[in-house]
Amino acid sequence: MCGIIGYTGDDRATLDVLLTGLEGLEYRGYDSAGVALANGSLAVYKREGEVQALKNALPDASVEGTAGIGHTRWSTHGPPSDANAHPHTDEDGRVAVVHNGIIENYQALRDELAARGHVFASDTDTEVIPHLIEERLEVGVDHETAFREAINRLEGSYAIAAVFRGSETVYAARHESPLVLGVGDDGHYLASDVPAFIEYTDQVIYLEDGEFATITPATVTVTDETGSVVETVVETIAWDPEDAAKSGYDHYMKKEIHEQPRAIRQCLRGRIAEPDGGITLEGLADLEPEGMVQFVACGTSSNAARYGARLLREHGIPTQTFLASEYTADAVPVDEETLVVGVTQSGETADTMRALREANGAGATTLALTNTVGSSAARECDHVCYIRAGPEIGVAATKTFVSQQVALALFTGALVGDSDPAFLEGLRELPELVQTVLDSSRAREVADAYVDADAYFFIGREYTAPVAFEGALKMKEITYKHAEGFAAGELKHGPLALVTENTPVFALLTAGSRLEKTLGNVKEVQTRGAPVIAVTDVPEEVGRYADHVLEIPSTHPQLTPILANVQLQLVSYWVANRLGRSIDKPRNLAKSVTVE
Repeated sequence: MCGIIGYTGDDRATLDVLLTGLEGLEYRGYDSAGVALANGSLAVYKREGEVQALKNALPDASVEGTAGIGHTRWSTHGPPSDANAHPHTDEDGRVAVVHNGIIENYQALRDELAARGHVFASDTDTEVIPHLIEERLEVGVDHETAFREAINRLEGSYAIAAVFRGSETVYAARHESPLVLGVGDDGHYLASDVPAFIEYTDQVIYLEDGEFATITPATVTVTDETGSVVETVVETIAWDPEDAAKSGYDHYMKKEIHEQPRAIRQCLRGRIAEPDGGITLEGLADLEPEGMVQFVACGTSSNAARYGARLLREHGIPTQTFLASEYTADAVPVDEETLVVGVTQSGETADTMRALREANGAGATTLALTNTVGSSAARECDHVCYIRAGPEIGVAATKTFVSQQVALALFTGALVGDSDPAFLEGLRELPELVQTVLDSSRAREVADAYVDADAYFFIGREYTAPVAFEGALKMKEITYKHAEGFAAGELKHGPLALVTENTPVFALLTAGSRLEKTLGNVKEVQTRGAPVIAVTDVPEEVGRYADHVLEIPSTHPQLTPILANVQLQLVSYWVANRLGRSIDKPRNLAKSVTVE
């Protein structure tokens, strides 16, 4: 993994399209980049580092090719290096390949190929693919057949694109890793994600698992594993390229934090009826789970899932949460009465998709809670609930997490028929309340005070516990400093051993979350010399117990975690800013994790 772009059309535009596409995919996180252009020859350029390093390596003379592919790599097999960067070629330079995913049987294939005399130039699993294609070309088969027969040897997950010397065609295939085709007026495109080509076209075709695509300057053809043509649907992407611009902010992450009031409005729009206040989610009116509800998710989405599970349990619906990477249908009770909800921002997260597929196979009803229309999760699940956050470019999720929380609050209300007036009014007011936090936050002062801390602890209770976990995750992701989140009562069961005067503790002290109990935990850390930062809607009650206070407005207790989270996002942002970190593209991380 991480990002793929392909184009075939105007040979004078191909390189610009590829480089623009790679820049459009930079938000996903990567450590090297490369391109291959095919015409009468096959030209490959690749470099460790950012896309700019690749640009610097290009020859002064124009580089042309009717067809081309590009890739940003996030290392899985072999360290970042020029040799391990994609594209990879066969020994004779007839075919170039880019690949997202993991080829699980690559070592057996590599050993087999090496025994027949093939020499490899990289440490990657990807390089076996052009060598397999090379062998088929040697026996005289055409490009498409050679590509198909090579793909048929692979086990694992993949999105693959290839170009051949002397050809204007781009070949592609996918299995458990996303690929989308772009239909344009001046050529055709493929990519792992729409932002790679949204500047050129908003007309897309989503490839399904097991499908192959063949694109030329004039045609787009999708076929199944047998070679039969598949009828496709061209969809229109409903967002503008400007949505993915920084719009004057220093970082995408800061912009996206400040976009959260709008994202919440988009999530709520049309879903709370007036004047009776009933909650309606499109496509879910008939969803009435009779058994257990199970959430499967990873990372930030798993913290949102914990919040949603708490809401459902409080309304009497039996609910469990699982890290998707640990979920297996043979170890977890799943039957036809189970509803399995996959929470995934991208709709492509490999661990979550595997869990959902296992649940489907066990007869459960599945629902995707996602931001991405047309994603694998949205297409494969029985039901889908969109969070409507809009494009998110920063690797560390912010507005998608808030939108997941709001969507889960709506989901709970729709499922249980809850019309609690205070809760509904709190949802309606939420965009303005978040704006109040953004306008009045003193998070930058707190960040300045504790930027040199050894570590950061975050504690919360009940509804705020998932936000404590998320606050710690954000701090780790973008500052590279040690941070841990805990259910407040767990501090005394081990973590207190780590508390020092240089370990600030962020305590979520909100009304309705057993405030007095968490205050007891605050006193425990203060006794050990730790500074305390209170995130609270009752500053008059807790101010004297804290070294700093980050206030949030009063609202329904089930919604206070959403406001508290915004303060923690801002603290992490400003600490990372002070440390000079790569905030939008944290080291070693990818936006959409499409490998298990």
